[in-house]
Amino acid sequence: MRKRYRLLFMIIMVMALGFGYLHLLVPGTHNFERLHIFLFNLTSGGTSILYYIENKKDMSVRVRFFLVFSVVFAVLAWMELFIPAALCGLGLAVIAESVRCKAFTFFPKDFFVSGYTTASRFAHASLLCLVLGLLTSVMVILNDAWLHLFTLETLSIDTFFLGFSFPVSLITMSVMFSLIPDLKKPLMKVASLFAFWAVNLGVITFFLFIVAGKLWPQVAVTVVLFFTVVLIFVLFVTYVKGLQQKSFLVSGMLFLLYTAITGIAYILLEIMSDGYLRWGDLLLRLHAVAALYGWNLSGLAVIYRRYDFPIRLNSKQLIAGHWLLVGVAVPLGDAIPLMAAVATAGYGLFLYLMFFSGKLLDEGEREREPVIA
Repeated sequence: MRKRYRLLFMIIMVMALGFGYLHLLVPGTHNFERLHIFLFNLTSGGTSILYYIENKKDMSVRVRFFLVFSVVFAVLAWMELFIPAALCGLGLAVIAESVRCKAFTFFPKDFFVSGYTTASRFAHASLLCLVLGLLTSVMVILNDAWLHLFTLETLSIDTFFLGFSFPVSLITMSVMFSLIPDLKKPLMKVASLFAFWAVNLGVITFFLFIVAGKLWPQVAVTVVLFFTVVLIFVLFVTYVKGLQQKSFLVSGMLFLLYTAITGIAYILLEIMSDGYLRWGDLLLRLHAVAALYGWNLSGLAVIYRRYDFPIRLNSKQLIAGHWLLVGVAVPLGDAIPLMAAVATAGYGLFLYLMFFSGKLLDEGEREREPVIA
């Protein structure tokens, strides 16, 4: 990815985290959390998915329009201008669908027939989920603001805060499976196909249970997803060798396992109301931060630098700093304004090092400048 695009995404991501802390300075105004997460998941994540799938050096006109209108959509949703937001969301869905139909097929036949790689299936599923998520958000916005055809507390625009993170998860898994060799072996093929269906059907089923308000089924689905992630983690760690990006993706998978554990704990606390009142908000915040700024960011960072590896940085030190940010600084920033400033500055530093360290090396430079893994 060109440096100017990386700089643009870095600015958007730092702004997103900054908006997440604005309630400390201007309490009682618009819901900055909505703007914060939409900018990260939909603007940075959604645009990156389209850019990755088109696989061009420069952003196409369609991707640039998606980038601009995703920001507009985020701002309109934040300001609760729901009818314009719905129209904007519909336009975003049309753009994403046009990219999907050009890269794949209208009917996702590659999900059901042999001859397609698991990486390709995950990439197609990522784009399809982005389109469906946008269309569903449009439906919900129009219903809440105008149609009033149904009333469900669990189905509102706020439901899509983290909903748009699922396409980012899928595109990261596509990158991971593209790095795993020997997937044509029978056992590997069965394991990867199971992982694909378990992840996609599991998350869809989990979302339906959220809408229906069924807590114990949510726990059951989350447990299945947890062991599916463990399977993918084992495949990736076992069969991917000697790649610098492996360290960042392994770290991302550990963040994903952490989100699964905190998610299960949150649902169990919700069932036990006393514990939920004391610890529910904290667990939900830890879960959300690890999902956005841990797992999703690890995948996006590798996507942005995918043609640059190996890059000149100390992976272990940077990953340790990443965990310190996500596990300590960012959550504490919700309660301590000074820590919010520290977390935002540290986050910006992490993005700068990850996005801009080193250069694409030629063979001669690689011999002279060994990479610190």
